[in-house]
Amino acid sequence: MSPAKKGPGTTRAAEDFRRRLLSWYSAHKRDLPWRQTDDAYRIWVAEVMLVQTQVDTVVPYYKRFIERFPNVRALAAANLDDVLKAWEGLGYYARARNLHRAARVVAEEHGGCLPGDAESLRALPGIGPYMTGALLAIVFDQQTLAVDGNVRRVLSRVYDIVEPTHAVVREAGSRLVSERPRDVNEALM
Repeated sequence: MSPAKKGPGTTRAAEDFRRRLLSWYSAHKRDLPWRQTDDAYRIWVAEVMLVQTQVDTVVPYYKRFIERFPNVRALAAANLDDVLKAWEGLGYYARARNLHRAARVVAEEHGGCLPGDAESLRALPGIGPYMTGALLAIVFDQQTLAVDGNVRRVLSRVYDIVEPTHAVVREAGSRLVSERPRDVNEALM
């Protein structure tokens, strides 16, 4: 069944699902340090750490990393060996290298502020389509959906999508993020 025929095809259905999703999220969301800030850098660090890593594992690493590198300029100025040492044990060290390289670009080319448009974000080392969507929604409250395997699976089930291509899932979720995109994305994650 196409997404236009079930659920996301109507504004009312999307509003109903969003209302139920956000109600569930309000009751069950986890108290995480990156959800207690609007700081783009800190949210970005969390999103990078969360790639392929469980939330419970990330929390202590995140706290130590932010203590050591409290802002993008501190990270950009750091020696790569210090960054890798702070990342030690978290694995997937390419994430740390890319984060460090991207921090230097942000510091040098964007005045130390994470850019708020998709094209500029995608140009940063280590930031792909999912991370772009997550940052635009969570940091900049833009009406965009971060689509990963979990989001694809949830929306496919909710909207009875037989072939959940990226485009079909994005279309299915587009009405969900018309209000409170940060919360909707975090609830779906």
